[in-house]
Formats: sequence, structure tokens, C-alpha cells
Amino acid sequence: MFRAGARTPAPLQPTEGDRTRRARLALFGPAFVAAIAYVDPGNFATNFAGGAGYGYLLLWVIVAANVMAMFVQSLSAKLGLATGANLPELCREHYRRPVVLGLWVQAEAVAIATDLAEVVGGAIALNLLFGLDLVTGGLITGAVAFGLLALQSRGDRRFVNAIIGLFAVILIGFLVMLLRVPAEPAAAAAGLVPRFEGAGSVLLATGILGATVMPHAIYLHSALVPRRVATLSAGQRRGLLRTQRIDVLTAMSLAGLVNAAMLVVAAALFSGSGLAGTHTLEGAHAGIGLRLDESAALMFALALLASGFASAGVGTYAGQVIMQGFLRRRIPLLLRRALTLCPAIAILALGVDPTMALVSSQVVLSFGIPFALVPLLLLTRRRDVMGELVNRRRTTAAAATVASVIIGLNAYLLVDLVAG
Repeated sequence: MFRAGARTPAPLQPTEGDRTRRARLALFGPAFVAAIAYVDPGNFATNFAGGAGYGYLLLWVIVAANVMAMFVQSLSAKLGLATGANLPELCREHYRRPVVLGLWVQAEAVAIATDLAEVVGGAIALNLLFGLDLVTGGLITGAVAFGLLALQSRGDRRFVNAIIGLFAVILIGFLVMLLRVPAEPAAAAAGLVPRFEGAGSVLLATGILGATVMPHAIYLHSALVPRRVATLSAGQRRGLLRTQRIDVLTAMSLAGLVNAAMLVVAAALFSGSGLAGTHTLEGAHAGIGLRLDESAALMFALALLASGFASAGVGTYAGQVIMQGFLRRRIPLLLRRALTLCPAIAILALGVDPTMALVSSQVVLSFGIPFALVPLLLLTRRRDVMGELVNRRRTTAAAATVASVIIGLNAYLLVDLVAG
């Protein structure tokens, strides 16, 4: 019992160890939000088109792209951990205004291409599941993005957990499907040897790369790191960097597994099968139902729906980060959603082949990668920006190699398209 006049014990203050543990827990999960960009409907389109058209040929592209993505996302997360700021904010701080404006314009083009893939994918899934027309499905997908982002008003953890749940639907769906298809291990192993077969395979490889190493995910991941970690000591942040790498390794490995499973399923079921239209998502859905059964087709459609809904929320979040970071401007979320949603709805209303629109959007995204990757490389190699977490020389060399490969592949594709 308390005696009258007794002093109430002061509440215990969090210790430095408590703060570090909370920061470590906060660093588990953000990579799964970024990883949704790597299993979005654009990945469905490019991976199924690649598997149906070329068998296991482009499996090596998925593996290589995933390794690149893992490395790039780790750099982006490290930038946020070291500075407490995101990539667009740091670009605004360290580069001249014309450069910043140019980066912002191309980033907005990337956001529109991203939205196209997300909305079209969600619309196709709703059409497959419920028979809704594509325009209505696109509008519903856009609305769901608001619902996901509304979870942030109650804290980022709720948003992160919702995205992880949708990611789990995609992962489980394709792992179960992978166990049911008659895959050929020897042919799949041969697909790990780098090679192409004509310009069409190069186009699809670039689309796969654009669908895997996503520019908006590079911008976003640096913003997902809690800003309070920047107030911790250099030693504490270096310890948290290890935690962050585990988060990235886990999330990106699972995303890579999903992408590989997509291509293997498409190759095993459709390559050389004579089934028409299996390079499209609608045709893939119908083909899965014919080659396996309706439950497998339902699983495919549910995974596509989860992908469309989750990536729509993540894409809208990334769009806010891009505008606020580059311009220090925030516009109402409804207006932001409308601006990027309109092109996708217009394409659906015009009757453009949705799968072709998805694949084309991924090629656009691939051309946007250098504009996010090069600033990331330049900033993470600067000690005045990164402090003790500055890149080592071999890290910078590896990042330069990745950037060179991506830019070189895009240049080859551009020359090939111009030459007809």
C-alpha cells in the first residue's frame, strides 16, 4: 500500500539497449514492402511470356536480376540507415536544381509505368475471378491502394504486416503450383547458362530486368528505414546494418523464388504445348486450368490479385516519396492516385492488349533504372554523406558493374529497336 505523501516511483526510461532492440525489430519487414515491387503483375507478364515462348532459356536472367536487386536494395536500405533520409531527399540536397528536376520528371514517368502494371494486373485478376470488366477492375484496384495506405495512419507496422500477408499469398500459391507441374530439372539447369535466341528474347530479358530491379523500389526502400535510427551511434548503426541485410536477403530470396517458379511453371506447362495465347495472363490462366485443374487456375488468379493490390499500395507510397523528396511538395493522396491512375484506365478503356501493355511498361521501367541506380551509387560512396557506413571500394566497384550491365543491356535494346 502507498502511504499518504509517498513519492510515486518515476517511470523507467528506455535504456540504450532497449532503443537498439526496438530499432532492430523495426528493420525487419521493410524489405518485404520493397520486394512486392519484384513480384508485381509486370513480373507475372514477363515471366509467363518468357517461359511460354522460350521455355527455360531466360531462367538465368531471373537469377541474375534477383542477385542485382538484392544488392541494389541493400544499398538503398543502407543509405536510409546511414543518413535518416531517403534517396530523393538526398538528391535534392546534393545536386543542382536542373538535375533534380530532370530526375523528378523521369521518376514520375516511372511511377506512371509502375501504376500501369499494378492496375492492369489487378483488373485482369478481378476479371478472371469475378468477370468484372477491366475498367471497373482497374478502378477497384486503385481504390484498394487507398485502403492499404490508410493503415499507415495507425503506424507503419500495420501497413508492413498487410503487405507481408499479401506477399505470403503469392509465395504459397506459386510454391504449391510448382510442386504440381512436370518440370524438367536438366532443362531448367541448362536455362541457367547465359544466352539469347534472337531480338525477342532480348526484349523479354530487358522486361524481366525492368520488372525485377524496380526504380521505384530503389527510391522507396531508403524511405522505409525509421528515421530515428540516424540518432544512434555509428557502432549501433553498423550492428543494425547486419539486421537490415538479413531482412533484404530473406525478402529478396523469396521474391526471386517466386519469379523463378513463375517461369518454370510457364515453361513446364506451355512451352511447345501448342496451346494458343499462353503468353498472355488470360491465356496462362486458361492454360493452367486445362493442363492442371480449376483449383490451380484459381490459385493463379488469387496470387495475381494479391500482387495487384499490394503493388498498387506500394506504388502509391513510392509516388509520395518521390514527389516529396525531389520537390519538397506533398499533394493530396486522392489527386496523386488520380494522376497516375488515369493513363492505366485510359489504356484499359481503349482496349489495348493488357499483357502487351504490362510487358511494355516493364521495358520503360528498365530504362528508368540507371536514373535511380547511378545517384544511389554516387551518394553511397561519399563519406560526407554516409559517414562510417560509406561503401568500401569493392562495394562501389560491384555497384558500378551492375549499373554498367543494366545500362548496356538497355542500350543494346534501344539500338535493336531503332534498327528494326
